[in-house]
Amino acid sequence: MARTMQSCTLGALATLVVGLAGVGVTAYDNSRYDNVVVYWGQDSYGATHTDTANFQKTLSFYCQDDAIDVIPVAFVDSFFGTGGAPVLDLGNTCNAKDNATFSGTGLVNCAPLASDVEFCQSKGKIVTLSLGGGGASVGFQSDSQAETFADTIWNDFLGGTSSTRPFGSAVLDGVDLDIEGGGSTGYVAFINRLRSYFSSASKKYYITGAPQCVYPDANLGAVINSASFDAIYVQFYNNPCGLQVFNSSSGFNFGIWDIWAKTVSPNPDVKVFVGAPASSTAAGSGYQDPATLASDLTLTRHRFPSFGGVMMWDASQAYVNNRYDLAAKNALVTAGGIGFTYPACSAPAYVSGNAYTGNSQVSYNGYIWEAKWWSQNTPSADPNGDWNPISACAGNAPSGTPTSTSAGSAPTAGACAGVAAWNSTTAYNGGQEVTYNGHLWTAKWWTQNETPGSASGVWTDNGACTSSKREALAEPARPLQGSRFFRN
Repeated sequence: MARTMQSCTLGALATLVVGLAGVGVTAYDNSRYDNVVVYWGQDSYGATHTDTANFQKTLSFYCQDDAIDVIPVAFVDSFFGTGGAPVLDLGNTCNAKDNATFSGTGLVNCAPLASDVEFCQSKGKIVTLSLGGGGASVGFQSDSQAETFADTIWNDFLGGTSSTRPFGSAVLDGVDLDIEGGGSTGYVAFINRLRSYFSSASKKYYITGAPQCVYPDANLGAVINSASFDAIYVQFYNNPCGLQVFNSSSGFNFGIWDIWAKTVSPNPDVKVFVGAPASSTAAGSGYQDPATLASDLTLTRHRFPSFGGVMMWDASQAYVNNRYDLAAKNALVTAGGIGFTYPACSAPAYVSGNAYTGNSQVSYNGYIWEAKWWSQNTPSADPNGDWNPISACAGNAPSGTPTSTSAGSAPTAGACAGVAAWNSTTAYNGGQEVTYNGHLWTAKWWTQNETPGSASGVWTDNGACTSSKREALAEPARPLQGSRFFRN
């Protein structure tokens, strides 16, 4: 995530009159599939614009409706500053340049924000402390140094006691690691020390991380493999595996992270979030318009059981961008906040020794896999391998050849009598048929707003849709639409 520095006077708090329907306050539930995480603190909008009226508002401003569930406060961008104390910078809201610091340290006193934190918590949200950020000077030399820092974080921000508490009596709900440099030394010890405090606490605390989507993450990879995280907010932006290549067989790699959650993470219930830029000016790549993001999130939610929701960078950008956060929340609520049904393993079973062309799909080991390019290798979770897991699945896969059709071969024709035309707003389950562009198509798994014949590969082309199979087979073959190869 980008780290920005803004120092300006914040205008009066505006009144927000938008919200989701609901009765009462519901406490945050990490097991749900419709959670929205939005970072706050760095005034990303103010870093790229000059209209001060839209600069970052106070924390409580973003807690007045039900769109956002988690707010990581960003960032502690130096672990050991003046006097050995951490350094906290909250952009235009609270920073060491414009606000007082505790004596003998560079740690800013943000006591006026205590009521904001407590207001957000009263609305059922959790407010965590994010460490790091892009370009931050963070890291440890040893496990013992990391454990000492964990003591400091516990006492200054969480359930401990200290004379240097930036948010006064307000107690944050956990720690987020957005470590984008400095290596992995000490972080497992840091987390384990914090969890030793959590185990005897009277409230629930959370540990989250924000790795890059490139797997394994250069800094957090070893950490998330060894320490227990409640959720990870994978940054699917500013990376070749970002949302901009959602429909590319060799691009968007949420499936790799789902396999990590199931087979590697020490916490088998860890949730994986899709990290997204909240506007086109929030990141260099990965931004999707609201409708496209809604579709991407809905599809991912129905394909992978580890899915937890969406993370956005950041609040200032989301609000100016027509409440991008609220649009995503509405889409996730519509998709369903609880329960997961595994899609059928509708692609043909993988056959060892077969040669598969790019975009071929097979069922293997509880997933539907798509070939990135020509391959005779067995599908595996190797991020640099030949296959990308595009959906978890259950049930016996049909036997046969790959679902992709190479150029020069005609698909089998089908009858279209009584089959409805494809509609972008209709949700289809695996096995349902539609007609589109004169052909009959069958959905391989749950889908919505994915055009038959698109690079997503969710639809099987059954051939020209006519009443006569002989007539259909006379039609010239149509080559399969390919995907651009994009190795990490």
